[in-house]
Amino acid sequence: MQAVHASSSPHFSIHSSKPPNSTTTTCSLFTSSVNVKSSQRDQSSLWTSYNKRVILKSTFSAKATSVEVGNSPVSTGTAEDDVLKALSQIIDPDFGTDIVTCGFVKDLQIDEALGEVSFRLELTTPACPIKDVFEQKANEVVAALPWVKNVNVTMSAQPAKPLYAEQLPAGLRTISNIIAVSSCKGGVGKSTVAVNLAYTLADMGARVGIFDADVYGPSLPTMVSPESRLLEMNPEKKTIIPTEYMGVKLVSFGFAGQGRAIMRGPMVSGVINQLLTTTEWGELDYLVIDMPPGTGDIQLTLCQIVPLTAAVIVTTPQKLSFIDVAKGVRMFSKLKVPCVAVVENMCHFDADGKRYYPFGRGSGSQVVEQFGIPHLFDLPIRPTLSASGDSGMPEVVADPQGEVSKIFQNLGVCVVQQCAKIRQQVSTAVSYDKSVKAIKVRVPDSDEEFFLHPATVRRNDRSAQSVDEWTGEQKLQYSDVPEDIEPEEIRPMGNYAVSINWPDGFSQIAPYEQLQTMERLVAV
Repeated sequence: MQAVHASSSPHFSIHSSKPPNSTTTTCSLFTSSVNVKSSQRDQSSLWTSYNKRVILKSTFSAKATSVEVGNSPVSTGTAEDDVLKALSQIIDPDFGTDIVTCGFVKDLQIDEALGEVSFRLELTTPACPIKDVFEQKANEVVAALPWVKNVNVTMSAQPAKPLYAEQLPAGLRTISNIIAVSSCKGGVGKSTVAVNLAYTLADMGARVGIFDADVYGPSLPTMVSPESRLLEMNPEKKTIIPTEYMGVKLVSFGFAGQGRAIMRGPMVSGVINQLLTTTEWGELDYLVIDMPPGTGDIQLTLCQIVPLTAAVIVTTPQKLSFIDVAKGVRMFSKLKVPCVAVVENMCHFDADGKRYYPFGRGSGSQVVEQFGIPHLFDLPIRPTLSASGDSGMPEVVADPQGEVSKIFQNLGVCVVQQCAKIRQQVSTAVSYDKSVKAIKVRVPDSDEEFFLHPATVRRNDRSAQSVDEWTGEQKLQYSDVPEDIEPEEIRPMGNYAVSINWPDGFSQIAPYEQLQTMERLVAV
């Protein structure tokens, strides 16, 4: 098999064959690198084990770099080197990288004469479940330096911002993560999960909003009790001002003064688009969307107009529920939206010292096993959970220390952790390496890394500007693209593609699946 050398990439050659079968894109869902199925019996230990992982990895890293906590030798470098080397002992368990490499350390100020060190740790989200551990370990490792007498650590979070804000409607440009809670079947407790998840994330310190996307039967007005039960309009900006309840922003068609809608599908899609994109959400870390049942026009519209970060699937133990839920999981898979958790509602109840399963067992486990979704959470049958949905106060607010609240806390940790991983994977999936003049690709949910010649990527554009949509005739010719072309900017486009800006002014949308099929550069 012959390799054709590329003159503009001196360290690589172009592999003239197709990628091996092992690199072919599959329809499987995104999964966590730690494939742990959180069953009911180990959910209570999820938070504890998560914290321990940071400490254990921190200790291991300390040994690997020969900088032991509490007995740090004097560095031969500068004071700044000492501090950064000490902080690099702390490993983020989600990214598997130290906090210095992750870029968390900001505003480092050192007065070596007085032995004073101050800095700020800017985390990816204010809802980080281990922010206190980060703060504690940062204090410990820096204070262990022989010349340090005083350490001042402040904690903050990155500004709320999606990965590609420029191409979004104005109302969505300051939202970091958008979470879809879906079941594709009515009556399984999807709205209950969405509302309680949102208030759990808010309790963890995040700025949160809820969008009730069910126009035909909105549930949010029943499940929460805001003082103002009507949405207001900003007449100057022609935008919608959301109502609020206990610090969480709320938008529902039920707050529009119309009750339930009686209208055709295209009109409903337009209403949802307007409510979602023209609302003044402000800066949010998480927007939870309570998806309507089904997989039709409304669901597809939602998935297309907003960059969904991830989805949480809600089901019940019955086989009939699994059949409908499976359709929704396949829809998200096709749209490249990773499903990060399954919540199996109404699983069991305890009476007379025994546990009963009135609706059978196994639907949630079947979803997890068949589609590779890494986390499963079981919700028991509790009268208080149902009553809280009717009273206007979510269960996690009414009983924050109860069994149900602990399950939602673990679900919240899972969502925060998985969203951070997804954003990290997507933001670093495709980049340009100037040193070798090649585009580096590492598709999310894959450990494979490969390089592409920029000219090859540009020539493989399949848009209407390069290929005639009617005849399929190639309009962009091979000679139209210079061999030494370099991309000016590469930005992620959701979980499925990147946008590449070229010097000729063309903006190319390159899906990951297409990049995986292109001729690759190989080291020579």
